[in-house]
Amino acid sequence: MAISIGDTIPEVMVTAITGDSQEQVSTSAILGTGKVVLFAVPGAFTPTCSDYHLPGFVVRAEEMRAKGVDRIACIAVNDAFVMSAWGKSQNIGDEVVLLADGNGDFAKAAGLVLDGTGFGMGLRSQRYAMIIDNGVVSAVDVEPGGGLSVSSAEAVLAKL
Repeated sequence: MAISIGDTIPEVMVTAITGDSQEQVSTSAILGTGKVVLFAVPGAFTPTCSDYHLPGFVVRAEEMRAKGVDRIACIAVNDAFVMSAWGKSQNIGDEVVLLADGNGDFAKAAGLVLDGTGFGMGLRSQRYAMIIDNGVVSAVDVEPGGGLSVSSAEAVLAKL
């Protein structure tokens, strides 16, 4: 069953990437305090994720902070080295914390696994956006298809 409004975020270990540092952290430590926007992408360096999804949150980070967001995080089922290289290639600076869910533990615990085996991608995360208030999901929108209709930065800003 997929995570829904009112649920507490699953407790798993992920790798947080900020700048040049990588640190193993629990999801409660990185996502459980304050107002957090979490968005997931099926994979780093993929076209929609790199051209639109991540850049939208970087560009609109200041607007989100003005609406009370304490942290913006992007999670993907990729290893920490790939996520770090992606962040550098996208010049995200400190606007977005990248979370490497290398084994898909968070995606599984949240019930948001995407089976990309037909595309040679293995098991990944569905594309979604969540608003989390002190560890409790207050909004979650999973993309119904391949676009960015409900999980874009603009869609999240409209909910804040």
